[in-house]
Amino acid sequence: MVERSSDEDAAMQSRRVLITGAARRVGAICAQYLHARGCRICIHYRSSEREASRLCQQLNELRADSARIFQADLLDLAQLQVMAEAVHAAWGGLDVLVNNASAFYPTEISAVTEGQWDDLLGSNLKAPFFLAKAFSRSLEANKGCIVNIIDIHAERGLQGFPVYSIAKAGLAAMTRVLAKELAPAVRVNAVSPGAILWPEHALGEDEKRDILTRVALQRSGSPEDIAKAVAFLVMDGDYITGQVIAVDGGRTLYC
Repeated sequence: MVERSSDEDAAMQSRRVLITGAARRVGAICAQYLHARGCRICIHYRSSEREASRLCQQLNELRADSARIFQADLLDLAQLQVMAEAVHAAWGGLDVLVNNASAFYPTEISAVTEGQWDDLLGSNLKAPFFLAKAFSRSLEANKGCIVNIIDIHAERGLQGFPVYSIAKAGLAAMTRVLAKELAPAVRVNAVSPGAILWPEHALGEDEKRDILTRVALQRSGSPEDIAKAVAFLVMDGDYITGQVIAVDGGRTLYC
């Protein structure tokens, strides 16, 4: 067994991490969990300024100057690039990119609009790619990593959500492609959640029970389950790249 030196441990714990869509839900929990492991957190948000500011304040109260906020509409590549430059200026580079921001809503295939296509492909696939591009040199210099948040429905598709499912399937493919393109310096992996947080749009109790009957563990997971998987890939998965880890309680066993 090869042990890390104290200097290596300190360097890992002070990693600079950008999490997109980090103001709320799974993104916020990932931010809190990685911060507790000693990381410095860049909290990206698009419109949830109040939530992002509150989270940033909470983290900085725990450890001074350990979190900062960055606003950008990631569908606008000019704003994305400005944010990337601001992150570099703030802390001199980046060690970890977590592509978490995601649009999610149903699209009836007979009525899908070009705007919906551009929105769902843009947030779930285009933005993660161009963020990886924007930070590639910094990640290479720091032997960093990328973690993409996908979805178990990237593999087989969620009925009623064709465009979203296509976008997430593309992100899974991108994970494997970038793992090759950015090797050997940068590791690229993904976490694929199952029933973790119920969608913010209405979902009936019968629908929830039906979903859980097809989960081996017979219960929903928590955002902390996703955060733990992300932290493992960031902090301990030194010899893992190009992989997608399903955190789904065994849901994909029954698909």
